Amino acid sequence: MIDVTHSREPQSATQQPGPDPSAVREERTLLIVDDDKPFLTRLARAMETRNFIVTAVETVAEGLAAITAEPPAFAIIDMRLSDGNGLDVISELKTRRPEARGIILTGYGNIATAVTAVKLGAFDYLAKPADADEIYAALMATRHDQAELPENPMSADRVRWEHIQRVYELCGRNVSETARRLNMHRRTLQRILAKRAPR
Repeated sequence: MIDVTHSREPQSATQQPGPDPSAVREERTLLIVDDDKPFLTRLARAMETRNFIVTAVETVAEGLAAITAEPPAFAIIDMRLSDGNGLDVISELKTRRPEARGIILTGYGNIATAVTAVKLGAFDYLAKPADADEIYAALMATRHDQAELPENPMSADRVRWEHIQRVYELCGRNVSETARRLNMHRRTLQRILAKRAPR
């Protein structure tokens, strides 16, 4: 993993115009909420090497409790957690500390969810797998950086494939039930599932 040797000061915690949040310029408290324990451990260590004071938890309940005890300046929150939705954690963080900067992580690219995350106060939205360098860059980005088009954005075919895979997993890998919920022919779905993920 490549160390980031310089950083930029965070500016706005939301995409709305306003003053720089001076309260988070120097403070490096960071909450990470992710129920993938190996990933959580690796990410926490990587952020500690970047001089963050990290609190790492695995559930929505633990994340909300950490925010109630001491709202952090930064947060990295997984969308799908074992006991609920990471958007609830982002919403609570923004209520208790409006200038905080939170990043939502998810395994499934979904534009509608990204819009919801930003409306609830997320500064950015990253699809997994995202490495520590990408996450750090998103945490420290300026509004100008955030507005730039990604060099290799997820294709429409890949977004569709990710959505189908997500519904398939939620249906317990039951092809018939997945086809019914997606309003697709079973054979069409089987062909899609048999193919490799598009780029």
